[in-house]
Amino acid sequence: MAKPSTKKDPKKKTPAKKKKKSLFWWIGVMPVIAVRWGMRFIVVVAMMVILAVGLYVVINPPTTAYIISEGLRLGSVRREWRDFETISAHMPRAIVAAEDANFCNHWGFDMDAIRDALAKGGRRGASTLSQQTVKNAYLWHGRNWTRKAMEAVITPVVEAFWSKRRILEVYMNIAEFDEGVFGVGAASQWYFGVDAKDLSLTQASRLAAILPNPKGRSASRPTNFVQKRARSIASGAQTIRVDGRSACFEG
Repeated sequence: MAKPSTKKDPKKKTPAKKKKKSLFWWIGVMPVIAVRWGMRFIVVVAMMVILAVGLYVVINPPTTAYIISEGLRLGSVRREWRDFETISAHMPRAIVAAEDANFCNHWGFDMDAIRDALAKGGRRGASTLSQQTVKNAYLWHGRNWTRKAMEAVITPVVEAFWSKRRILEVYMNIAEFDEGVFGVGAASQWYFGVDAKDLSLTQASRLAAILPNPKGRSASRPTNFVQKRARSIASGAQTIRVDGRSACFEG
């Protein structure tokens, strides 16, 4: 019986050994890998932002990070969601007059207000209602550059997906009006014992006047400052109605 031949077939090539990648190769390829993963990360984040913003077009925010934290701190909070049409027309006008008179004329950022704030050394805020809504609905409170950067990214998306009316509706339902009191529905009962749809111009203006310091101001026991500010807001609310700056949410 013939023994099997142990000679190598000359036609059969020996698998080439893989060359070990040099340090210089890795140094050269790392930027490419970083860019690829960076792009993937950006795409994932963009999809998450669009999904989160799109969801609240049809679903009312069930809660927010700040409402949860205050609920844990206080034990409970007062909150009652009210649809836009069940809130007194005085309230959205007062909010806009107090916080963002050019609400209907910008795309999320009031560039004139930003330039004015920069000219005054940043002592005056330039945050629009759209930005405040984004902060309240999706982010957290406090001065933080990370939060501001995320706010700047999400705000244009909200402006693209939501109507101005929807932005105001969400804002009025998640804004804080006293310690543990969130939204106009709860605030109107808490301060005045009336339904949100029955708020007078004076009452709505007082609620708007305690922003952005609801823990330090009261709408039912207003200081001279709050009374003066409320009168100014009431006048501004009537002005924006006459000059058309409330048209985007009253149509």
